Amino acid sequence: MKDQVSWLLHPPIDGPRATVLIRVMAGTVFLWEGIMKFVFANQGVGRFTKLGFPFPHFTATADAWLEIIGGILIVSGLLTRVIAIPFIIEMLVAMASTKIPMYLGTSPLPLPPVPPQVGFWAVLHEIRSEYAQLASCAFLLWAGPGPWSVDAILSRQRTDQALSISASRLRTAA
Repeated sequence: MKDQVSWLLHPPIDGPRATVLIRVMAGTVFLWEGIMKFVFANQGVGRFTKLGFPFPHFTATADAWLEIIGGILIVSGLLTRVIAIPFIIEMLVAMASTKIPMYLGTSPLPLPPVPPQVGFWAVLHEIRSEYAQLASCAFLLWAGPGPWSVDAILSRQRTDQALSISASRLRTAA
């Protein structure tokens, strides 16, 4: 268990600098989607009600705050692996709760404006956003936030502190 917690909280910082692009893309999408749940009822409580979520006001509000706070964490690269996990779960729930009914033609949500509106091809077309967010978060969970992140800054500070402690112990022992 200790190894898993360490893996989550101490991600590698030697990944490609371009990882920041994935973080900014995924984080900003979560951020503005969270804000939209408060601004537009049909994206928040209304949508959660139509989909049959329990306690839709609470669920939509909690989800909106997760997306806002988590989006900021992803963009900044702080606790990146930790927040990627609930975002992966959220995308799987979003896909299951909206795309399975679309496939079956039983969705309580408005159908896409142009064909295909139900079935396999409609799902493939409409799932693109959730799929991109899921893949981005899976990448960040696996690879970590990259060297241009708050996680990397904190990791370098821990390394510098450990080196200075080791050096002072060596001087004291000598």
